[in-house]
Amino acid sequence: MTTAIFPMAGLSFEVDYGDLNATNAYDSDGLSMTYAITAGASEGATGTVSFEWRSLPGGAYAISWQEADGATVTHIDDFEGQRSLSFYTTPDLQFYRLEGSLKPFAS
Repeated sequence: MTTAIFPMAGLSFEVDYGDLNATNAYDSDGLSMTYAITAGASEGATGTVSFEWRSLPGGAYAISWQEADGATVTHIDDFEGQRSLSFYTTPDLQFYRLEGSLKPFAS
Protein backbone atom coordinates (compact mmCIF):
# COMPACT_ATOMS: atom_id res chain seq x y z
CA MET A 1 0.00 0.00 0.00
CA THR A 2 1.30 3.41 -0.87
CA THR A 3 2.00 5.90 1.94
CA ALA A 4 1.18 9.02 -0.12
CA ILE A 5 -2.20 10.71 0.27
CA PHE A 6 -4.62 9.99 -2.57
CA PRO A 7 -4.50 13.06 -4.87
CA MET A 8 -8.32 13.23 -5.04
CA ALA A 9 -8.78 13.15 -1.25
CA GLY A 10 -11.54 15.50 -0.18
CA LEU A 11 -13.17 15.55 -3.63
CA SER A 12 -16.34 13.94 -5.01
CA PHE A 13 -17.00 12.59 -8.49
CA GLU A 14 -19.98 11.37 -10.47
CA VAL A 15 -19.63 8.34 -12.73
CA ASP A 16 -22.13 7.67 -15.49
CA TYR A 17 -21.98 4.18 -16.96
CA GLY A 18 -25.30 4.46 -18.79
CA ASP A 19 -27.28 1.82 -16.90
CA LEU A 20 -25.63 2.74 -13.58
CA ASN A 21 -24.75 6.12 -12.10
CA ALA A 22 -22.96 6.76 -8.82
CA THR A 23 -21.12 9.34 -6.77
CA ASN A 24 -17.80 8.59 -5.14
CA ALA A 25 -16.77 10.96 -2.34
CA TYR A 26 -13.14 10.50 -1.28
CA ASP A 27 -12.62 11.41 2.38
CA SER A 28 -9.96 13.97 3.20
CA ASP A 29 -7.95 11.24 4.98
CA GLY A 30 -7.31 9.67 1.55
CA LEU A 31 -8.06 6.23 2.99
CA SER A 32 -11.83 5.89 2.75
CA MET A 33 -14.61 6.87 0.40
CA THR A 34 -18.37 6.92 0.39
CA TYR A 35 -20.21 5.68 -2.68
CA ALA A 36 -23.88 6.14 -3.52
CA ILE A 37 -25.64 4.48 -6.46
CA THR A 38 -27.89 7.20 -7.87
CA ALA A 39 -29.44 5.37 -10.86
CA GLY A 40 -29.75 1.80 -12.06
CA ALA A 41 -30.73 -1.57 -10.61
CA SER A 42 -28.89 -0.91 -7.33
CA GLU A 43 -30.18 2.66 -6.92
CA GLY A 44 -30.10 3.73 -3.28
CA ALA A 45 -27.17 1.49 -2.31
CA THR A 46 -24.54 3.37 -0.35
CA GLY A 47 -21.59 2.64 1.86
CA THR A 48 -18.33 3.89 3.24
CA VAL A 49 -15.31 1.70 2.49
CA SER A 50 -11.55 1.66 2.80
CA PHE A 51 -9.84 1.72 -0.57
CA GLU A 52 -6.39 1.27 -2.05
CA TRP A 53 -5.01 3.11 -5.04
CA ARG A 54 -2.05 3.13 -7.38
CA SER A 55 -1.06 5.72 -9.93
CA LEU A 56 -0.74 4.44 -13.49
CA PRO A 57 1.28 5.74 -16.43
CA GLY A 58 -0.53 8.54 -18.22
CA GLY A 59 -2.09 10.01 -15.08
CA ALA A 60 -4.88 7.49 -14.42
CA TYR A 61 -5.42 5.67 -11.11
CA ALA A 62 -6.31 2.10 -10.21
CA ILE A 63 -8.66 2.21 -7.22
CA SER A 64 -10.11 -0.86 -5.50
CA TRP A 65 -12.31 -1.72 -2.54
CA GLN A 66 -14.54 -4.40 -1.08
CA GLU A 67 -18.08 -3.57 -0.02
CA ALA A 68 -19.78 -4.79 3.18
CA ASP A 69 -21.75 -7.45 1.25
CA GLY A 70 -18.53 -8.92 -0.19
CA ALA A 71 -18.79 -7.29 -3.63
CA THR A 72 -15.46 -6.21 -5.07
CA VAL A 73 -14.88 -3.12 -7.21
CA THR A 74 -11.88 -1.95 -9.22
CA HIS A 75 -11.83 1.34 -11.10
CA ILE A 76 -9.36 2.64 -13.63
CA ASP A 77 -10.13 6.34 -13.39
CA ASP A 78 -8.67 9.07 -15.56
CA PHE A 79 -9.76 12.19 -13.67
CA GLU A 80 -8.16 14.59 -16.15
CA GLY A 81 -9.65 12.82 -19.20
CA GLN A 82 -12.94 12.30 -17.31
CA ARG A 83 -13.26 8.58 -18.13
CA SER A 84 -13.83 5.60 -15.84
CA LEU A 85 -13.58 1.85 -16.31
CA SER A 86 -15.11 -0.30 -13.58
CA PHE A 87 -14.82 -4.02 -12.94
CA TYR A 88 -17.37 -5.24 -10.42
CA THR A 89 -18.04 -8.68 -8.94
CA THR A 90 -21.27 -9.14 -6.98
CA PRO A 91 -21.55 -11.35 -3.88
CA ASP A 92 -23.18 -14.05 -6.05
CA LEU A 93 -20.17 -13.89 -8.45
CA GLN A 94 -21.75 -12.02 -11.36
CA PHE A 95 -19.05 -10.01 -13.13
CA TYR A 96 -19.60 -6.63 -14.80
CA ARG A 97 -17.36 -4.42 -16.94
CA LEU A 98 -18.52 -0.82 -17.20
CA GLU A 99 -17.17 2.23 -19.01
CA GLY A 100 -18.35 5.80 -18.84
CA SER A 101 -17.83 9.40 -17.92
CA LEU A 102 -16.28 10.73 -14.74
CA LYS A 103 -16.73 14.33 -13.65
CA PRO A 104 -16.35 16.41 -10.51
CA PHE A 105 -19.50 16.40 -8.39
CA ALA A 106 -20.60 19.64 -6.76
CA SER A 107 -22.31 18.61 -3.54
